[in-house]
Amino acid sequence: MATSEECCSTQLIDGDGSFNDTGIERFIREVKLSECGLSYAVVSIMGPQSSGKSTLLNHLFYTNFREMDAFKGRSQTTKGIWMAKCAGIEPCTLVMDLEGTDGRERGEDDTAFEKQSALFALAVSDIVLINMWCHDIGREQAANKPLLKTVFQVMMRLFSPRKTTLMFVIRDKTRTPLENLEPVLREDIQKIWDSVPKPQAHKETPLSEFFNVEVVALSSYEEKEEQFKEQVANLRQRFFHSIAPGGLAGDRRGVVPASGFSFSAQQIWKVIKENKDLDLPAHKVMVATVRCEEIANEKYASFTANESWCLLDEAVQSGPVAGFGKKLNSILYTFLSEYDAEATYFDEGVRSAKRKLLEEKLLQLVQPAHQSMLGHLRSGTLEKFKEAFEKALNGGEGFSVAARHCTESYMALFDEGYADAVVEIANWDSSKVRDKLRRDIDAHVASVRAAKLSELTSTYEAKLNNALSGPVEALLDGANNETWPAIKKLLQRETESAVSGLSNALSGFDMNEQTKEKMLMSLQDYARGVVEAKAREEAGRVLIRMKDRFSTLFSRDSDSMPRVWTGNEDIRAITKAACSASLKLLSVMAAIRLDDNVDNIENTLTSALVDTKNNAAVTDRSITTFDPLASSTWEQVPPAKTLITPVQCKSLWRQFRAETEYSVTQAISAQEANKRNNNWLPPPWAIVALMVLGFNEFMTLLRNPLYLGVIFVGFLIMKALWVQLDISGEFRNGALPGLLSLSTKFLPTIMNLLKKLAEEGQMPATNNPQRNQAVRSTSFQNGSTSSNMSSSASSGVTASGNGTEYSNPTKEDNLLE
Repeated sequence: MATSEECCSTQLIDGDGSFNDTGIERFIREVKLSECGLSYAVVSIMGPQSSGKSTLLNHLFYTNFREMDAFKGRSQTTKGIWMAKCAGIEPCTLVMDLEGTDGRERGEDDTAFEKQSALFALAVSDIVLINMWCHDIGREQAANKPLLKTVFQVMMRLFSPRKTTLMFVIRDKTRTPLENLEPVLREDIQKIWDSVPKPQAHKETPLSEFFNVEVVALSSYEEKEEQFKEQVANLRQRFFHSIAPGGLAGDRRGVVPASGFSFSAQQIWKVIKENKDLDLPAHKVMVATVRCEEIANEKYASFTANESWCLLDEAVQSGPVAGFGKKLNSILYTFLSEYDAEATYFDEGVRSAKRKLLEEKLLQLVQPAHQSMLGHLRSGTLEKFKEAFEKALNGGEGFSVAARHCTESYMALFDEGYADAVVEIANWDSSKVRDKLRRDIDAHVASVRAAKLSELTSTYEAKLNNALSGPVEALLDGANNETWPAIKKLLQRETESAVSGLSNALSGFDMNEQTKEKMLMSLQDYARGVVEAKAREEAGRVLIRMKDRFSTLFSRDSDSMPRVWTGNEDIRAITKAACSASLKLLSVMAAIRLDDNVDNIENTLTSALVDTKNNAAVTDRSITTFDPLASSTWEQVPPAKTLITPVQCKSLWRQFRAETEYSVTQAISAQEANKRNNNWLPPPWAIVALMVLGFNEFMTLLRNPLYLGVIFVGFLIMKALWVQLDISGEFRNGALPGLLSLSTKFLPTIMNLLKKLAEEGQMPATNNPQRNQAVRSTSFQNGSTSSNMSSSASSGVTASGNGTEYSNPTKEDNLLE
């Protein structure tokens, strides 16, 4: 019960082993433990009776546990287990004072409570103080060694590993240095740990996984009280913030919230009290067969109802469970270990026989779950193999290498998964499941191989199609003597490139040479087929190509500029050249020439369709002899390589001439019209008549040069108007449009011309009269011809948007003034 405001205490378990439910609940409320969450620690102390445990706690934690009165004799002071709150230590720290062991009051044979209380302390405490005399170190039957051995064994079986700090407090330290005492004590503890039977999962687990071992030494309280108090004060500092990382409390796994401490402690004590095998030395073997069978049936029933097994069995029905074997083995070994632990003191022969029957029953129960796990493992491994195989192929790894590596890797993964799922106590064979997985993997590899080869072939065929179709079409469009050699060279180059690429790609498939050569030959045939198909396609449009070529050559000059039929062009020669080029295209398109064979298709077509002399000779004959185009095959050309037969060539040429004749006729008409428009001279007879009838007027002009000057000036003016008005250009589109256009431009042009003449007339007076006079006299002295004057005069006038205007004056402009 509570004795002060700072320190509260209560008896947790009385001497008869009864748990004080009401007392612990009142204690929890008084110390407000529920508000601490996880921020609390539990410290307990165990050790021999009358070893000064309560005295140490009272000085160390400022508690008020009852201490032994040395003047009344050495007897039992603490009965059961007492609990108190440490005063002045953060976080909230609870301390339990256990009844001393090896007391005469309990007797030699009644040690069950001692073991139960020790196990309870280990189960609920973060720090356990082991109080021991200095002179007991090194002794076999002292220092609580038998008790610790039993506690270690039972604690591992009942509770999940929780790292607890064991602090061995050496009391009444002698002159022997602590550094000499500590190794001996640690060696004794390790021996106890090594001798404890452990479950399979913890066979190799070191003591450090369960306990942090600390060793401290204190002087005698009775003989060196001040030194004892000073050492205890230093030790007290280590309990501050004990649950912080690196603190004295150590591992806090599995710690329950403070609000559940009371219930947790009560249940732990209940489990410890009901476990009959804890008091193993007090039990006696009665009837081995009955008891062992009873234990085996109990463990089998417990196993079938075990929550972990039920959850594992339910989970494995819907999918693979990570660590299935480990979990199942752990459960099996747990129950078998429980059987072994509970039946360990019975006759060995009976115990082993009943254990074997229990194993068989448990394995028969778990085998369906194990088979389900293997089924999930097989299907899951197959799916992972498919994903990894596809990823490896997409990453550029060779097919055979990827297939081999992935197969080996995932068969190893299956073996690893099976090893993870294996039931160690069973001898089940997994070869059938493994063989089924291997067959599934091989079937998938074969399927992917066929698909990849097909995809690879299609890829290179598509590349060939893209590389050949466009260039072949362009080459055939510009047909000439080098067309088929160029196509042949293109085909050879692209085929070699594709075959090389496919050959390199096939090297990763690890196939035999015969199959590989067959695929490469198929690709070569495909490339040739692409060219032939494109040639046949273009042959179907040969008439359009011929007309386009004729139109290009006939309508455009060598600079690709549109022709203007001015009358100087030789239409016959142009037409012949265009027809010859079109006929060249027809001869190129007539047959496929990918081999080295030579043919005379072009000569045959030329002699039959273009050579006019031969045609005329044949026409003059009343009976036609031999027509080289009256055939369905070409000489030296196989029918399979023929694109256009001779008969078809003749028909196409006839149609071509008919469709291009209109263009020639139009060009001739345009040329004749241009000639008529540009012929300004009168007929010769009219010129003679003008000379005879105008003789008198001519003589008049010679006798009076002034008339000649006036006429010359008038000629210059008319020439300037002709240039500025662009009369010939205006009348090119017809007489009426020309007259209408000139009528709008005539008056503005005259006005601008007069204006410029007036401005030029003022320039000598305002600028430089002497220079103008010199220029004028020089012009007369040079005696320029009328044609030079007229061209100079006309070049001085430029057209503008609003009429005509003069440019910089020339010699002829000054002469005109």
